[in-house]
Amino acid sequence: MIKKRKKNPYEASASGFYISMSAHKARRIIDQIRGRSYEETLMILELMPYRACYPIFKLVYSAAANASHNMGLNEASLVISKAEVNEGATMKKLKPRARGRSYLIKRPTCHISIVLEDISYEEYEEDFLRRI
Repeated sequence: MIKKRKKNPYEASASGFYISMSAHKARRIIDQIRGRSYEETLMILELMPYRACYPIFKLVYSAAANASHNMGLNEASLVISKAEVNEGATMKKLKPRARGRSYLIKRPTCHISIVLEDISYEEYEEDFLRRI
């Protein structure tokens, strides 16, 4: 039997599937932003010189928009609680070469999922539990 994970009401997520880049290159960026605040993450992603930053920037921005619009959370108190990159399907093309041969070109893809968590509610719950 598969147990469903109970959804935290103070979490918002965004996922991107079949993003045209290597999972290894995306992980290099994700490792830099995991655990940081939303505003700090946006600054880091804007200033990093890698091509992988733009789709990750769009996903973080989308997750924050989901948090503020769907759940009414404040963007200033959001933290990246979970960020993962998985390998997707590899697109394969054949390139013609000399003497009628063909050469296989592989275009790797990846799936990126980002979860933002509101830390202000967590602090509120800790204070409430201390008072009891």
